[in-house]
Amino acid sequence: MGDFEVILHEIKSVLDKLKPDTVEEFTGVLRGGDRIFVLGEGRSGLMGKAFAMRLMHLGASVYAVGETITPAMKPGDVLVAISGSGTTQNVVHLSRKAKLLGCPVIAVTTDPESPLSETATCLAHVPAATKYRKESEQPTVQPLGSLFDQCAHILLDAVCLRYAALQRQDHQEVLSRHSNLE
Repeated sequence: MGDFEVILHEIKSVLDKLKPDTVEEFTGVLRGGDRIFVLGEGRSGLMGKAFAMRLMHLGASVYAVGETITPAMKPGDVLVAISGSGTTQNVVHLSRKAKLLGCPVIAVTTDPESPLSETATCLAHVPAATKYRKESEQPTVQPLGSLFDQCAHILLDAVCLRYAALQRQDHQEVLSRHSNLE
C-alpha cells in the first residue's frame, strides 16, 4: 500500500466509527446559536480557523477565539472547542467559561471521558490517535495528531456541507462572500 492509501485507510477507519447522527446533531446546535465562536490551540486551532472561514463563507456570524477582533460571548452564542486529547488547558478553561455564560459547547475530541467532553452540550467524538498514543486510541503510522487533525477537518467539512444545505446556500452566494482583495 502506498502512502496515500495508508492515510486514506486510516481516515476511513476512524470516520466509519463516528456516531451516525454526529453531523446532524452538531449542525443543529450550530444553527441554534446567534453567533459561533471556534476555539483550538496549535494544529487543532488551525483546523478550527479553516472551519470558521468556511462558516463565514456560508453566511454565519463566526469568530476565531483569540483574534483581536473577536467580541465578547453572550448567552445564545455557541462555542466549538477542538482538542484531540480533550485536556488542552486553555481550551478546557475557555469551554467552562462559555458554559458558565450560558453558551452551548460543541466539543471535538478523541476522548469522551476528557475534561473538555465534560463541558460539552454536544460531543463530536472522533476516535483517532493523538500525540499521546493511549492504548485505547487507534493505531497510526502518522506522526503526532495528524490522524485526528485530518478526521476533524473532514468532520467539520461535513458539518459545513450540511449547514450549507439547511441554510440554502448555493455556490454563487458562497462565492459572493469570498475575499475579493486577492
